[in-house]
Amino acid sequence: MEIKHTALAGTLESSDIQFTLSKGDSGVEINLDSQVEKQFGKQIRKVITDLLAEYGIENVKVRAVDKGALDCTIKARLIAAIQRATDTKNQPNWEVLG
Repeated sequence: MEIKHTALAGTLESSDIQFTLSKGDSGVEINLDSQVEKQFGKQIRKVITDLLAEYGIENVKVRAVDKGALDCTIKARLIAAIQRATDTKNQPNWEVLG
């Protein structure tokens, strides 16, 4: 799947995460800004890379501003950003959501 345009999902509220996805040309680039990066950065990056792989997205720039989001919130916000960036918001990928 290809990123068609820049998209945003999430907020900067406590316990949330905000994603900005844009076109990339050299694989998956993750820019993570998190107060808990030392403790949970590896897990946050794993959730992001795993979900992008499930969607078949290979070239993308990801900007993530984390405010203590749980894995389920990270996934929900990233799915929303992916669907907006790929113009598939009305065509959910049920296999990934399941």
